[in-house]
Amino acid sequence: MAYQLPPSSSDGVFAVSGSAIIDASIETVWNNLLDFKGYKEWNPFVRDQNITDSSGNILPDQTIAEGKFVHIYPVHLTPSLEDVPFYNRFSAFVVCTALDHENHRVAWKTTLPRWLLDAERWQSCTVVPGGKVKYESIEVFNGILAYLVRFFVGQKLINGVGAMARGLQAKSEN
Repeated sequence: MAYQLPPSSSDGVFAVSGSAIIDASIETVWNNLLDFKGYKEWNPFVRDQNITDSSGNILPDQTIAEGKFVHIYPVHLTPSLEDVPFYNRFSAFVVCTALDHENHRVAWKTTLPRWLLDAERWQSCTVVPGGKVKYESIEVFNGILAYLVRFFVGQKLINGVGAMARGLQAKSEN
């Protein structure tokens, strides 16, 4: 099955990215990445994700698949495994646009009109020399609101994606 490639950081108003080299099997890293309910244990940036219908109602089947909607909440800006004040908690409603178990890639996009805010996030895992796993994440922002997002929380998003990579590394290496 062929998918489009992740966007280049130069394709957007701004982009955030993070990565980590993880000393674990690719299956371990991939399973931790897709275990949304386990995020509370290790992910200081994205604390929870739920598979929903298009109206945001949580579905009984929490298995991610292309075309499924995901409510991401809370997103901690500034990243923390502890509870953070309300002004540091955000959410996102996205749709899964790619799920490639064979190549260990997953992507989603915001559900807002593209001219308003078009954010696309790709996450992937690859085996690198030495048998370790490289986890990579990139999110590219476009649309009118991308300028405001960059100005108000751009650095916090950069910090969050990096914290998620380090959290995934710590969880997968334990």
